[in-house]
Amino acid sequence: MNPLASLSKEMEELVDSFMAKAVVGNTTVGLTQYIFFMLIAIAILLIVMFTFKKKQSQSLVPQGFFVNGMEFLVEFARDDLCVSLLGKNWKKHFPFVSAVFFFILFNNLLGIVPGCHPGTGTMGVTAALAICSFVYYVAVGIRRMGVLGYLKSMAPAGLPGPMAGMVWVIELFSNLLRPITLAIRLFCNMFAGHIVMGTFAILATLFVEPLLQGFSAIALGQAACSIFWVLLLIIIYLVEILVAVIQAYVFALLSAVYIQLVEDE
Repeated sequence: MNPLASLSKEMEELVDSFMAKAVVGNTTVGLTQYIFFMLIAIAILLIVMFTFKKKQSQSLVPQGFFVNGMEFLVEFARDDLCVSLLGKNWKKHFPFVSAVFFFILFNNLLGIVPGCHPGTGTMGVTAALAICSFVYYVAVGIRRMGVLGYLKSMAPAGLPGPMAGMVWVIELFSNLLRPITLAIRLFCNMFAGHIVMGTFAILATLFVEPLLQGFSAIALGQAACSIFWVLLLIIIYLVEILVAVIQAYVFALLSAVYIQLVEDE
C-alpha cells in the first residue's frame, strides 16, 4: 500500500483542525480552542513566574537550571529589549515590554505541543496584541507631548508647509500600518509553522504505520523513508522552537522601538 495514498485526506483534516471551533458556546460568543489554549498558556506563565520568584527568594545565589534559565530570560528582556533601546526610561516600560515578550513566548512554545492551538495561531489574538502595543506607545507620546504635540511630531520641524503636510500624511499612514504589520507577521509565522510541523508529522506517521503491520521487502524499503521523515520532523520542531522565540523577541523589540521613537521626539 502506498503510504501517500491517504495524504490528501490527512491534509484536509489538518487544515480543518486549525479552523476555530467552539469548546464552550459557539465561535461568535463562546470559547474557541484558541482562547482555551491561550488561557492555559497564561496559567502556565503565571505558575512559572510565581515559582521562579519563590525559588529565587530562597537563595541569594541562583541555583538550578530553572532559576538560572528564568533569570537569563528576564535579564534578556530587561537588557536587550528595554535598557538598550529605552535608556533611562526603561524601568517604566519594562513591565509592558516584558509582559508582551513572555505572553507571546509561552503561547508560541505551547503551540509546538501536538494538539495545542494557542492564541498566537489566530489573527484575532495577534491583532489584539498589536492594538495594545499601538495604544500603549501612542498613549506614551500623548502623555509626553500632548495630543497636538504628538500629532505635530509626525512631521519634522523646519520643513516647508506643503512638504511638511505630505510627510505628516505619510507618517500617519505609517503609524496606522504598524499594528497591521505586527499582527500579520506574528500570525503568519506561527500559523505557517504549525502547518509545516503538522505536514511533516503526517508524513512521518504515514511511513511508520506500515512498519507496525509487519516487516516485508516493501516495509523495509519504507523504513528508510520513515527514518528520514522522523529525523526531518525533529529538525522542523527544533527550528520551530527557534522561530517561536524569535517571533516573541521581534514583536517585543518592535514595540520597544515604537516606544523609543515617541520618547525621543
